[in-house]
Amino acid sequence: MDLAFVQSGLLERFLDSDVISAEKVATLLKRRGVLDGTPVFLEEETQMPVPPLCEYGRYLSTALLDETTLKDYGRAVRRLDDHLAELGSDVLSAVESDLVSYRDHRTRWQGKPIGGSAWGKESFVQDDLYGFLVDRGVLTHRPARVAARGRNALAPRVRSSMDIRHLTFEQYRYFRDVGLGGQLPNSQVNPTFRGWSPLRGRAGSDIALGSGTRWREWSTVLLPEIGLWPGMPGGAAEFTVQACAKYGKDRPVYVPEDAVASADLFCLLERPDIVRRAARGLERKARDLFVVGDVDVAGGRVRGVMDGVVREFQMSAMDPKLRRITVYEGEFGLEALTLFVCRGGLMPGADAWKGYRHRAWTRMTELADETTPRLPSRRWRWHDLRHTYALRLLTYLENLMDGEEPDLQARRRRHRSYLTGHIRHNPLLIVSRRLGHASPETTYQYLQYTDDLINEFEAAFSGWVGDDEATYAEIASHALSGANGGR
Repeated sequence: MDLAFVQSGLLERFLDSDVISAEKVATLLKRRGVLDGTPVFLEEETQMPVPPLCEYGRYLSTALLDETTLKDYGRAVRRLDDHLAELGSDVLSAVESDLVSYRDHRTRWQGKPIGGSAWGKESFVQDDLYGFLVDRGVLTHRPARVAARGRNALAPRVRSSMDIRHLTFEQYRYFRDVGLGGQLPNSQVNPTFRGWSPLRGRAGSDIALGSGTRWREWSTVLLPEIGLWPGMPGGAAEFTVQACAKYGKDRPVYVPEDAVASADLFCLLERPDIVRRAARGLERKARDLFVVGDVDVAGGRVRGVMDGVVREFQMSAMDPKLRRITVYEGEFGLEALTLFVCRGGLMPGADAWKGYRHRAWTRMTELADETTPRLPSRRWRWHDLRHTYALRLLTYLENLMDGEEPDLQARRRRHRSYLTGHIRHNPLLIVSRRLGHASPETTYQYLQYTDDLINEFEAAFSGWVGDDEATYAEIASHALSGANGGR
């Protein structure tokens, strides 16, 4: 079985038919509410749609899932069908043993088995698919038995905890300055550095740590949102995320002044050259872009032309796909409204940021010496900066509550305070709100790490971002002198 995805933007370029025009097809897709990314399942030989599975794709589209999720669901169904085809079966005629065989293949026998979390997502898609087919009368019953309380019997039984990984102060500065910034451990310029935009990586890490946001939230931030827009006062920034947030849950995001200053440095020294080089290419693509003509900073709205129609959007309601094609008329021509840009002039995607991080890790390991902080066995992730934010803030707020009391007394007082309902001053709930967790239960998992942090500061994140405090070279020099018996 073959798999395709709805991509309405490609119709005008490639649809060539005397029967129906591309414009009519695009209009029909919009009227029927068929979203981009909706999976379309085709017979391999005839390339004709498979009606029950295409109906499932249509059902997913009406559930208003985002494009990435729609594609993930479609790929999960195709992987299942490919395995079943090797067994002489297919999705519509599978029995329980076929699904058990697929589970064992994915989790045990394939070249790179997947873990419990990844299998949990796949088993959910299977359960959702067969529930849909039974509800629509395509099948009389599910191929797999239903466990107690209606649970999916093929789902992983063990619930894995969060993989919380955080950085110390020295580790963060080494990651930012040496890995992303291209410096040597002694703060000198690395002549072998081949990174194209070190200030972009440094600004990204400072914003990620300083705001505690998820990757899709900080990497898609717009210039007006972070305060780097004509007429705005500068300093710390506060804006609302919604369309780029997990589950679309809106919440305020605070970016400290030092992190904004790091982004401002990128805008002053590196961004203009990237924008200038890409301006001509963006002019040629203007027809496919959202060209903004008016930015209402106070109202948080932008107004411009997209597909020949004047459109207006609330900035917080703009999803990553829309943000990526949003441009305005700048000094050199069209330029992206997003803070971060790459060689093509538009916002870097997930693969680009992954590449920046991987190359940073390679530099960090190659340059490691006796002054280098202990590196973990596994490569760091951007999400580790969010974990670091959560732990630093939680530890700081708990220390404020503890005061100078002995640890045991402090813990008793702290928990009495929790039980008396002082929710406003509860460190755990404050951090939970800042991180945008759907439930405080998720934040509870950070508690086991709050006593493990090495560095204590007068205030949370003091000296972490920006360049007012010690550079990594000074930190390394101090550590080396201490190892050699110096003062």
